[in-house]
Amino acid sequence: MVKPVVVVSKCLGFAKCRWNGTEIPDSFVQKLKKHVKFIPVCPEVEIGLGIPRAPIRIVKNKLIQPKTGRDVTEKMKKFTEKFLKNLDADGFILAYKSPSCGIKNVPIYPDANTRRAKSQGPGFFGGAVIKRFAGLPIEDQGRLKNFRIREHFLTRLFMLADFKQVKKSNNIARLMDFHSKNKFLLMVYNQKELRILGHILANQAKNFKITADEYEKHLKTALKKASRYTSNINVLMHAYNHFSKKLKPKEKKYFHHLIEEYRDAKIPLSSILILLKDWVLRFNDEYLANQTFFRPYPEDLIEITDSGKGRDS
Repeated sequence: MVKPVVVVSKCLGFAKCRWNGTEIPDSFVQKLKKHVKFIPVCPEVEIGLGIPRAPIRIVKNKLIQPKTGRDVTEKMKKFTEKFLKNLDADGFILAYKSPSCGIKNVPIYPDANTRRAKSQGPGFFGGAVIKRFAGLPIEDQGRLKNFRIREHFLTRLFMLADFKQVKKSNNIARLMDFHSKNKFLLMVYNQKELRILGHILANQAKNFKITADEYEKHLKTALKKASRYTSNINVLMHAYNHFSKKLKPKEKKYFHHLIEEYRDAKIPLSSILILLKDWVLRFNDEYLANQTFFRPYPEDLIEITDSGKGRDS
C-alpha cells in the first residue's frame, strides 16, 4: 500500500510541547507510524510561545494569552498560511479542543479572563486546515477513539492517497483499474456517486487531467460520509452470491447467522470479512481478491476497541 502523508499535532507522542511541557501519548498514532509519513507540527511553539508557556485561548475572534495579555492572532494566521500554502498532505490528525489545532468544540470566550466559554468552534490552525483541505480526512485524536470514525478516517486516507498516485501517473488504464478494485467499497459508501464515477470513465474526456479532476471531485463526495451497516450488509450479500451455489447448506446457514449478528451490532464487520476472504481463496475468485472492500487499509490497524458511542455515532 502507498504511504499517505499525514500532518499531526506534535504533542501527540512526538514531543513534550503542550503548554505545561507534557505530551499526549496516543496508541493509534503510534500504530500508524509505520504505515504513513507523519509531518508533526506545533503551531504554538512555531510562533514563539515556548515550552512551557502560559495557556492561550480564543477570545471572540482573537487568540489571546490571558496571563500576559499578548495577542498572537496575526502571528498564528501568518504561520498557518505559510505552513499550509504548498503543503502536499493526504490527511490530518490534530489535538482535541486545542485553541490552535482543534477542529471543533474549541471553547470560545467572551473576554480574556472569564472562566465560562460562550460558544465553541475550530481552533485557528485547525479551522484553516478544514477550509483549505475540505474533502481530505481530518480528525482529532479524541474522535478517533470511536471505532466507526477511525475506520472511516483510515478508509478515506488510504484510498485518496492511492488515487493521488494514480492521478500523478497520467495513465487512464491505472484509473480504470483503481475504479475496478474499489467498486465494492464505493458501493458501500455511495451508490449514486459510484454510478456517476462509472459514467465519467465511460465518457472520458480526451484530456486525462480533465477526467481525473472530475473523478476526484465525485470520489471525495462519495467518501464524505461514513458508510452505514445496512450498506455493508448489501455488499456482503453481493459478495456472498459469488459463492452461494458452491457452499454447503451448513456454511450458508452460518453466513446468514453472522449477518444477523452483525445487524444486531453483536460482532464487527471484520468477523464476516474473514469468512468471505477464506472463500475467496478457496474458490480462487480473482475479481473479489482484488477488491479493496476486503482490505481498505493495513490489517494491523484494525482495532475493535471503541469509545462506546455506538456504531452510528
